[in-house]
Amino acid sequence: MRLVQVTIPTGKRQAVTDALEDEGVDFVLSDETSGREYAAVAHFPLPANAVEPILERLREAGLDEDAYTIVVDANTVISRRFEELETEYAEDADEDRIAREELESAADGLMPTSRNYYVLTVVSAIVATAGLLLDSPATVVGSMVIAPLVGPALAASVGTVIDDHELRVRGVALQASGIAAAILSAGLFAALVQAANLVPPGLDVLAIDQIRERLAPDFLSLAIALGAGVAGALSLSTGVSAALVGVMIAVALIPPAAVVGIGVAWGEPALATGSAVLVLVNVLSINLSALAVLWYQGYRPEYWFREDDVRTKTLTRIGVLAAVILVLSVFLGGVTYAGYQGAVAEEQIREESASVVAEHDGLRVLDVTVEEDSNPLTGRPDGVVITVGKPASTEPPPIAATLERRISDRVGRNVDVEVRFVDVQTPP
Repeated sequence: MRLVQVTIPTGKRQAVTDALEDEGVDFVLSDETSGREYAAVAHFPLPANAVEPILERLREAGLDEDAYTIVVDANTVISRRFEELETEYAEDADEDRIAREELESAADGLMPTSRNYYVLTVVSAIVATAGLLLDSPATVVGSMVIAPLVGPALAASVGTVIDDHELRVRGVALQASGIAAAILSAGLFAALVQAANLVPPGLDVLAIDQIRERLAPDFLSLAIALGAGVAGALSLSTGVSAALVGVMIAVALIPPAAVVGIGVAWGEPALATGSAVLVLVNVLSINLSALAVLWYQGYRPEYWFREDDVRTKTLTRIGVLAAVILVLSVFLGGVTYAGYQGAVAEEQIREESASVVAEHDGLRVLDVTVEEDSNPLTGRPDGVVITVGKPASTEPPPIAATLERRISDRVGRNVDVEVRFVDVQTPP
C-alpha cells in the first residue's frame, strides 16, 4: 500500500476533493501556507495498483501536472473505506503492479552514476576474466554480483514505454558503452596475464571448460537472456528488489564479454566471434523481453495524445529487436545442430567400437574417448581413442584398421583411431 501526498492548485480544491470522494478515497487536507500557487495538500492511502488510476483521475479534475507529488510505502492503514478500495482494486489482474510514476522513479533509481558504473563494470570484467582463466566457477559468480548492468537494461525499456526519451537514451548508451568497457578491460587484462606469464606458457584456453562452454552458444543461451529480461521487468513493475535479477542479467553478459576479450588476447578468432554473438544476442533478448512485458502490463505515456505514437515506436522496436535476434539465432541454431550431430556421431562411434570388438572372443571395450574437431563450432569428431581389455595370455589382434574403416564409414568422414590394449585378469 502507498501513502500519497499531492499539492492542490489554487481554485482546484473542490474539484480534487470531489474526485477523491467519488473514487471512495479516504483523505485529509492541510492548508498550504507557503504563499505559492497551491491552496492545500491532500494526504490519502491507496493500494499500490490504485495509485496510477487515481492520479490520472485527479489530473482530469485539474491537478497540475507540475504539482508536488510524493508516493511512499505505508505499512498499516486502518480505514473502512480503504478496505473497500483495496477490495475493489484487488479484482484487477495486475494487483501487484506499481504506478507509472513509481516505475519511472524505480528505474531511475537503478541507474548508477557514470563513474561507479564504469568502475564496477571494469572490475567485474577483470574478476570474470581471472575466474575464467582459473576455471573457477565461484570467482565467475562473484564477478556477476558486482556487475551494475541491470539498471541500464531496465531503464531503456521503461523509458520507451512511458515516453521518457532521456531515460531511454541513457539506458541504451550505458548498455553499449558498458559492454564495450567490459570487453576492452577483459582483453587488456588477459593480454597482461599472458605477457607476464601468470598462466602456464602455451595454455590452451579452448580446453578450459568455463571458456569453452561460451564459445559455442546454443538456443538455451537465448532462453536464459529472455528469462532475465522478463524477471527484471516483473521485479521492477511489482516493486520487488532487482538485486538478484541483476545477477541473472550479469550471468548473460559479463562472462561472455570477458571471453571475447580472452579470445582477442589469445588470438582465437572463433572464440571471440562465438562469444561476441552470444553477448549481442543476450543484450538484445533482455531488452526485447523487458520491453514486451512492460508494454503487456499496460504501462503507457502520461499524456494520452502521445499513446498512439509511442505504441507505434514501441512495437517497431520490438519488431526490430525480434528480427535481429532471429537472424543471430541462425548462428545459435547452427551451433545447436552441430552439437546434436556431434552427440549422434559419438554414439555411433561407441556402437561401432563395441560391434567390432565383440567379434573377437575375450575382448571388451573399456573406454571410448572421442576427440572433437579443432574447430569446436563444427561439432564433428576428429579422432577416437579406444581402450580394449584382453586376457593377459593372448596377443592383441590387429583391429585398428578395421575400427578406423568402419567408424569412418558410419559417421561419414575420416576419423583417426587409436587402439590401446590393457591386460585384464579375472579370478579362476
